[in-house]
Amino acid sequence: MTRSLPGQRRAPARGKRAFATTWWGQAWVTALEDSTLDAGRLSRGRTYARQGKVGPADVAPGRVKAAVQGSRPSPYRSSVRLPVLTDAQWDTLLDTVAARAGHLAALLDGEMPAELVDDSRLAGVPLLPQPTELEPDCSCPDWGFPCKHAAALCYAIAAAIDTDPFVLFALRGRGREEVLAQLRARRTVPRQAASPPPTGVPASAAYADWAQHAPGLPELPAPAAHTATLPVAPPPGSGLTSTDLEHLVADTAARAVRLLAGDTADLHLTQHQDAVRIAACSPGPEWFHHLIENTGTRPTEFARLTRAWRHGGTTGLTVAEQPHAPTTATMSAARATLTTALTEMTTTPGPLRTWRNRLTLTDHGIQLRLGPDTCWYPYLRGDDGEWWPAAPADTDPIAALTAVWQQTEA
Repeated sequence: MTRSLPGQRRAPARGKRAFATTWWGQAWVTALEDSTLDAGRLSRGRTYARQGKVGPADVAPGRVKAAVQGSRPSPYRSSVRLPVLTDAQWDTLLDTVAARAGHLAALLDGEMPAELVDDSRLAGVPLLPQPTELEPDCSCPDWGFPCKHAAALCYAIAAAIDTDPFVLFALRGRGREEVLAQLRARRTVPRQAASPPPTGVPASAAYADWAQHAPGLPELPAPAAHTATLPVAPPPGSGLTSTDLEHLVADTAARAVRLLAGDTADLHLTQHQDAVRIAACSPGPEWFHHLIENTGTRPTEFARLTRAWRHGGTTGLTVAEQPHAPTTATMSAARATLTTALTEMTTTPGPLRTWRNRLTLTDHGIQLRLGPDTCWYPYLRGDDGEWWPAAPADTDPIAALTAVWQQTEA
């Protein structure tokens, strides 16, 4: 599902907000400008956009790209990525739109209702972009994030969002016609009430039922001879299987051992983080599928987070999901160190881009992310265009680079 937008006309010549006159268009511009401290490149990007150097834009789920004319004869290929919504988030957003007749009427008139955005945000659905969500990229040799060409694309697309808020819907994963079709379906077909989630069996009732059917308590194993095998089958009609409970028993025992050893990292996990942790322990494809369904996460995204956990645990998951802004001195020192090392490793290192806590070697598909533990986490660009965790972290950025360098060379 892609959508082409015509080449951007010249924007008003004055004021950085001139690219967007509506509040939702200005929210896009604000997200761009809050994502970087490089005012110089933003200023040059505004100039390029005003001069009409941004070609026709191609909008697809999760990204917008266009050719941007720079100083050389051939234009550069610039793009900006934005995370798409999960199916569960889309259901929430569409229910929010359908809840008020005025929401759809406003969207069709080219307006973005503030109440719709507020209600969606409270329900956990980010329709408007956050500064940490925009990820620019460009084929130019400029190492800035964003470079002036990607910044120009961001400013130019703000005008399209100003005119048609459905551009934001397309970037979040679903185009205008698909959204309208699903909204019509909600009006014409009464939605069946979702079946309530299983409530489970109270422990007291489970044990009471077991006591009525069991001839007697089995002998307890010796303390050092732990086993995940259950002494009896789960109560009939509970919806639980022996295999499921044995997995949970083994997992609980392993966590208890770590806790006794002083490792308390697992005590404060969210439900989302704990689901990724369980999946990283390889419980099997059926569990993996159920964990994806119950968290409402896209399969590829859940697989990427699972790999992040395997390489770095809780911190690795944080690095995968939450970019942060280290000090300029820290990133500059690491960039200088890597630049020196790259000149010895290859004759064509390519540009090394810096954005927040990420150093990206675009030509080789390698990215290093600085974690809150001051370790560098190596990533490789996959065939799907996304960045995938590729090796354990290291305190030395050169060691982290070397860990994945041979993979890209092969």
